[in-house]
Amino acid sequence: MRLSPLQKYILWTVYESGNKPYNRKRFLEFYKRNPSKVTERAGVKIITQSIENLIDRELMTGYGVHTPHKWFIREVKLNPKGKKIAQTLHGKQQVLPLKSKKSPKKKE
Repeated sequence: MRLSPLQKYILWTVYESGNKPYNRKRFLEFYKRNPSKVTERAGVKIITQSIENLIDRELMTGYGVHTPHKWFIREVKLNPKGKKIAQTLHGKQQVLPLKSKKSPKKKE
């Protein structure tokens, strides 16, 4: 599954916060830390689209307000599928399939 750097940042920050809803306003820090030509208003729109894509992929759950025309997502929380992907994003150590084979005893 391909994820943009912003989506990876969103998944990892929500994963680090634990198993509680995370306020979406904190995601603007992504653009403050990475200097770019994105204005704050455009950044909010891009973050909204990224969150909606992650929700559509069943990686997150969004909490907010629903008006007759639009959803306003205020907080997000990871689903179990999103937690797995967030773990693999930052190098969870791979478990090696080492099994000790018992050698058959020789009969003498």
